[in-house]
Amino acid sequence: MKEGQGGSFQSPVFMDHPKGSDDLSESNTKDNKKQDGAYGLKDEQRRPVFRRLLNYSLLFKYRIIAALLVLCCAVGAELAGPFIAKTIIDRHIGAIQLPWYELKDQERLLSPGQPQVSYGGHVYVRQDWLEGGRAPEDRAAWKEVRIMALDQGLYLVREPESFDGSWALADGAPGGQPQVRVTRGSGETAVYPAVRLSAADAALFYGPDTGPVIRWLALFVLLLIAGSLLHYVQAFTLQTTAMRIIQRMRMDLMAHIQRIPIRFFDNTPIGQVVSRIANDTEAVRDLFMSFMATFVVSTINIAGIYIALFLLDVRLALVALLFLPLFTVVMIVHLKFSRKYVAVMRARLSDMNAMISESIAVMPILQAFRQEKNRSREFEVLNNERYRNQIWQNRVFSLSSRNFTGLVGALFTAAAIWYFGGRSLHTAISFGVFYAFIDYTGRLFQPIIGIFDQLLNAQRAVVSAEKVFYLMDLEGADIADAGQAPRPQGHVVFDDITFAYKTGEPVLRNISFEARKGETIALVGHTGSGKSSIMNLLLGFYEPTSGAIRIDGQDIRGLSKQELRKHMGIVLQDPFLFAGDLKFNVSLYNERIGPEQVRKALAEVGAAPFVEQLPGGYDEPVVERGSTLSAGQRQLISFARALAFDPAILILDEATASIDSETEGLIQEALRVVSEGRTTFVIAHRLSTIREADQILVLHRGEIVERGNHEQLMLRQGRYYRMYQLQSGAAGREAAAGQDRAEPKPKLHI
Repeated sequence: MKEGQGGSFQSPVFMDHPKGSDDLSESNTKDNKKQDGAYGLKDEQRRPVFRRLLNYSLLFKYRIIAALLVLCCAVGAELAGPFIAKTIIDRHIGAIQLPWYELKDQERLLSPGQPQVSYGGHVYVRQDWLEGGRAPEDRAAWKEVRIMALDQGLYLVREPESFDGSWALADGAPGGQPQVRVTRGSGETAVYPAVRLSAADAALFYGPDTGPVIRWLALFVLLLIAGSLLHYVQAFTLQTTAMRIIQRMRMDLMAHIQRIPIRFFDNTPIGQVVSRIANDTEAVRDLFMSFMATFVVSTINIAGIYIALFLLDVRLALVALLFLPLFTVVMIVHLKFSRKYVAVMRARLSDMNAMISESIAVMPILQAFRQEKNRSREFEVLNNERYRNQIWQNRVFSLSSRNFTGLVGALFTAAAIWYFGGRSLHTAISFGVFYAFIDYTGRLFQPIIGIFDQLLNAQRAVVSAEKVFYLMDLEGADIADAGQAPRPQGHVVFDDITFAYKTGEPVLRNISFEARKGETIALVGHTGSGKSSIMNLLLGFYEPTSGAIRIDGQDIRGLSKQELRKHMGIVLQDPFLFAGDLKFNVSLYNERIGPEQVRKALAEVGAAPFVEQLPGGYDEPVVERGSTLSAGQRQLISFARALAFDPAILILDEATASIDSETEGLIQEALRVVSEGRTTFVIAHRLSTIREADQILVLHRGEIVERGNHEQLMLRQGRYYRMYQLQSGAAGREAAAGQDRAEPKPKLHI
């Protein structure tokens, strides 16, 4: 990653952001509105979630269009199955009951290739085998007969003049010959003799249909295979596209978080921000991969089924069309009642993530003060609230999803069977149409159930998307390219600066001082006196309420944040080391800092002896936060980092506050090396470390109450004198009691 690009490290300016005390719970609408106003979220920026998700989808529109086209082909291949079954039933299996014609004149031959059946010394031809499927015009040469499927058998009837009516098997005639009875619409009945066909005889009459049935079945199998392959292609394409969309969304979110003002992180638990990037984007991924895929597939399936139903029978399709408004109403009711439960569930999950993150970070404190049980009780409250809302959401889902859809589908199928089964299929619809209708309606409810099953994921994803887009809509500063920013001389001027974190509660009042090139300025004062706030303003994390800060005569408001911080460095009380190796923690993606510069920087600050004794030397792996190194070793590495980046302005934030006296000598020497020739600001509680500072600013309640070098301030015997005497042990309890207390203020943010 090159220097100056978005998200890259511009200078050795690194520090953890402290978590504020305000819990920005998503379930609290009032708090959310407060956030909106505080962090720049404008009303016109709250665009509909689905439109914004659609915009992300359009980034990969060609892949999605290709997947949908493949899906249409897959659905068409699947839905062809019932049509093939209908064709086999009506044209071949059930067609045996169509009119047959017996050839009377044996000398009269049929045309070549004409399908025919030879049985009992006669030739039989089915009506649909004849040209155009019409009865032969030469009735003298043909006799119409029928084959009836009655009582689990096939019967050949050759006698009646009319076959109109309802047929049934009658009692056999004397001698055991079967008889069939026909009942016409007028109530008139007639009985005719019939011949029961054996299995071999039936095979003769079905013989010409065997080839076509095999071909239809082969086509059916090929379509199933093709449909499976096409479904695999579309599913893979849609899922990979969904992952690409979420990949882009996460990158956009990560990039935008680095643009959000530090003020936002003062009041937002870190765990909630982590939950946005990790959990909420994962939920949005489920929206694309699960719900959207299911919704698209199901919608195309439903559309294809209704097209097939209308092609089969318009009356049946119109009846089935009533399901759409019914299930739409049920889905709307489902979403209305379950949304509030889903919102609370996501909010509590975010709160639990924030609590877990905080608990892990301060685990030694929790254990030292025996707060494990209290912390567990707080977590249990959040966990129980999430559990209760999930139970209610599951109740709504159980009532309105699979059970309801399955019940309606079963009742409708039973009603269709009862209605058409109670009538003659020949007078209502064909058996093949009836079979295809039952098959299609059975398929109709599966995609509807699939949509219901994914509604919960969709609701979670929409709630999560709202939170992700809330972060994206926070006003942020663009990360400019600072690659060509000139190195400043380091002349810093604070001109009558007043600053407040909250309106009406200033933490700095009329701060004015000047730091010339190469000078060392020390800031001392009790906690909350405003030391870190001054450095926050210098680094551009906040804007002063009034006054101006100038570097080399230029107001820093006219500089981009990257230009401002490019030539600044900082060494912290608790330096942060990144996972990687020691070389990386000194160079931090800066291509100008090679291995030789890293070794030189570590040697100059006195870190080379301990580094070379490590098993990996300069390539020694660094685990999270450098926990395998001592505090002094981490501090020396941070000094080497600052030296390698060669900043014009150096900030030392309590750099010697947490180390032992033996290590302090090394740190003091490293401090002297890195500050040489640079404008240096030192925030110090240990006053013995700043005796050589060119200027010491003593702050109290946000104001500079004393200024001068060490000797001048000691001669004045004011606040600095008392602080120094207290630390050196020369002052008694009177001096300690005379110190004013100040309210705590935020630490320096990097």
